[in-house]
Order: sequence, then structure tokens, then C-alpha cells
Amino acid sequence: MPATPPDSFRSDPHDRYSGDVLAGDWKARGRKVVPTVEAERDLVVELAESGFCGAVIGIEKNIVVLEDRFGAKRMFPLGHGFLVDGEAVQLVAPRPKAPAGRLRTASGSFAVESAPARVALPSRIFVEGRHDAELVEKVWGADLRIEGVVVEYLEGVDVLADALAEFRPGPGRKAGVLVDHLVPGSKEQRIADAVMRGPHGANVLVVGHPFIDIWQGVKPARLGKEAWPVIPRGTEWKHGVCDAFGWPHAEQADIARAWQHILGRVRGYGDLEPALLGRVEELIDFVTAPAG
Repeated sequence: MPATPPDSFRSDPHDRYSGDVLAGDWKARGRKVVPTVEAERDLVVELAESGFCGAVIGIEKNIVVLEDRFGAKRMFPLGHGFLVDGEAVQLVAPRPKAPAGRLRTASGSFAVESAPARVALPSRIFVEGRHDAELVEKVWGADLRIEGVVVEYLEGVDVLADALAEFRPGPGRKAGVLVDHLVPGSKEQRIADAVMRGPHGANVLVVGHPFIDIWQGVKPARLGKEAWPVIPRGTEWKHGVCDAFGWPHAEQADIARAWQHILGRVRGYGDLEPALLGRVEELIDFVTAPAG
């Protein structure tokens, strides 16, 4: 039986030279561990070598597809060489997710699977602005199709009275209207008040959000921003926003690409401001309520 070593040779927890220096994973000591991150959609990553920065929009075998803020798409092999929030990571393909009960639509409602096509209701929702209509379709489109509600694009609040005269609202044929920048004292508010006092008022509901443009209805955090910029008077608002964010804005095509970038970051109702969510839900309830 080997002799017990004297006390002077026993490991001392306070002595860095005591004990077995080869014990444990001695090669890994002092080496920084690079965490593994799943390449989930919309994750923003940066290439450590080139500085290219973009959001994950897809995975193709062992390749990740990134899209930068200007809409440029590039493909890179998964693995090392990426940064997330400035820290080195190893990108891997997302693991398949198990079904989590009933699916929900982008608006948060339970999805109705295999629902038969429904005949459109006589009632309509009018939305001021093409971008507004696209956003409503992306978040509430599935719900509106189930209810049979058609959304019509309104080319500005100035033509609202003419559009309603042509539509001819009545009992069982309601018109809900979503207007930009509906704030006290505004031109939009005066037009809305006149419509509600007019001959169709009993079957028309005009609501609006306080934002200068529907772009502001998207939470700025979805774009990696703390807030929407304040644009001085005399500057076209969308051009001013693009300039403040460093996005191209010389041509109308640039503005269109900027909107598609914003719309592409919207995944569902949680990415929108409550002031917009409540108004759209109010309109849907109004036009789908049974005729009294």
C-alpha cells in the first residue's frame, strides 16, 4: 500500500501550483467558448470578416441567406465567422419545432384550417393608402377572408365622400374607414366629421390612428431603431425618414423598397403599435356585426 504523502505535498486550494496540472481539459483553459446560435428568421447577424450585416431570411441546406437593409441578399455557409450584437457566434440551422397546439394567425386569432371559401359580405373596409392596405392584409388578411370582408384601397381621404356615395352604405351594407393622422383639428378630422354627419353616417364608421403615416404604426424596434425620427416641416416625411435612417431615397423606387423592408420586418400584431391595432379591430367588429 503506497504511503500517504506528507502534508507538504497535498493539494492546496489556495496554491495554484499544487495538485495535478494535467487533470481536466487543460487544453481548453483560457480559451473563449464561442456560443452556438440557431439561424432563426429575422435574426440580425454580421460577417466578422467583411462587415456585411443582414437579417436571416432563409436556410438552404448548409447555407444561410441574409438580406441587408437595402434589400441586397447574400448567401454564406453556416458555422463560425458571424457576430450577433458584436459577439462571435457559430450559426447553425434551427432545430425543427414541435407543433404547439392550435395555430394562430398574424393577428393573434386562432387559425381556421380547411375553411371553405366564403362569399364576400356586402360590407367593406376602406383603407387610405396603398401601404396601409398592404399592412392590413399582412396582419389581418387571414381573419378577413374567413369573415368574408373585402378591403378596398382609398386614394386619399379627400375622395372619401365620393367613394361612399358610390358604395351606398345602408343597413347590412356597412363601411368602415381607416384614416391616417386622424387628430383633433386636422383636415382628416374635419372630413371624417362631415361624413359621419352626412346621409350615410348611421352605417359608416371612420376611425384613424395618430401617426403621420402608417410606417409609424410599426414598432421602431423591429427595424433596430429606438424611435421614428422627427422630420422638420417642409420635408416630405418618407424621404426624411429614409434620410435619417441612412436609406436611399432619391427616387420613388427607393421609397417603395424602404416600405417593403419595413413590411418585411412585421411578423404579426405584436410588431404594431396598440393605437393602430385597436382601430383595425374596431372596424372589423363594426362591419361584421349582425344587421340590427
